[in-house]
Order: sequence, then C-alpha cells, then structure tokens
Amino acid sequence: MFEFIIGDIVNIKEDYIVIQNSGIGYKVNTSINSMRDLEVGKKNQMLYTQLHVRDDGLFIFGFTTEEEMDMFNLLLRVSKIGPKIGVGILSTLTPNQIKLAILNKDLKTLCKAPGIGKKTAERIVVELKDRIDQTTILVEDARLIEVESNNNSEAVEALISLGYSRYEVEKAIEQCDVNNMDIEDIIREGLKKLSKS
Repeated sequence: MFEFIIGDIVNIKEDYIVIQNSGIGYKVNTSINSMRDLEVGKKNQMLYTQLHVRDDGLFIFGFTTEEEMDMFNLLLRVSKIGPKIGVGILSTLTPNQIKLAILNKDLKTLCKAPGIGKKTAERIVVELKDRIDQTTILVEDARLIEVESNNNSEAVEALISLGYSRYEVEKAIEQCDVNNMDIEDIIREGLKKLSKS
C-alpha cells in the first residue's frame, strides 16, 4: 500500500521510529541497521515501506535502503519467517552479510539473529540460495561475515542489561575503536559515550 514515506524523524525507539508527514506521525518498525542511518530531527528522510495487516492491527515496516527492503521481502518468502523475525535478522546482519551466509551455507552466522535456530537457518539457505544475485555481493564485505567478536557482542548485551536500548548501545559502540579491547574496556568506553548522549 505504501511504497515509501518521506518525512521528518521525530522519535527513535527500541525497535521502531516515528516519521512525521503532513502532520501525521507514522510508527515504522525497522532494523538497527536502518536506525543507524537516522537521527531525531532529520528532515525529508525517505523510508521504503510495506504495510502488514494482522488480526491485532496494521503494522508498517520500513528501511532506509532499497537493498534492505529487498532482503526483507526475500526473508518473508521463507516458511515460518514473519516480519518481526525478518527485522531481527536485518538488525543483526546487513543484506550483504545475509547473502554471503546463504551462499556459503554459513548457518552459524545466520543463527546469530534472534529467533533463528539451526533448522530455520537451514530453511533460509535452502529456500533462498537460488534467489540470491551473486553479482550484487560486495566481495570486500566477505570479511564482515564475522559480524562481531564475542567480546563486542557480550559487551553490547551487558550494556543493554544496564537499561540502555540496543539502538543506543550499538550507536555508542560504533563510535569507539574497539579493536583489540577486552569486554571490560568495551563496556567502559561504551558507558562513556552513553553518558554523554
């Protein structure tokens, strides 16, 4: 129903943003990756959107890039994957990383996403391997298939347990040079950034 919405970003929450267009604030469920491209107050932002109708309401899902929207639509073709799980996968991995994981049959990487176990990861590989356009994969991103070091992901979870949202934590960690840091140092640096925001 909605191809895209252009408007002003008025709020960013844990798993959705609010975009205002013509005096209406649309609640758009989105991924952490899309949230990283946004900030409150950003004007004339375009979000590629899709409306989902369920028994309990109408839900808009949207992303800052067509690539992410295309991957979202691909993931929804997999049996037993709904919009929320699709967003969860796109919050953990970029579209390029998902493509690489599918082509390499890398179940371990796919299982890093919330709600994805081995059987679901296997279904993603089997059902999507013939739908992935290999020409669109960025080879230099192959190294990113190791999405985060264990230290990094453990530090993120530790900071979330202190009451910060995943969006806030990931944005703070992104601003830190966490290479070769242990968990405690990453947490310390993350807290410094979070306390300033």
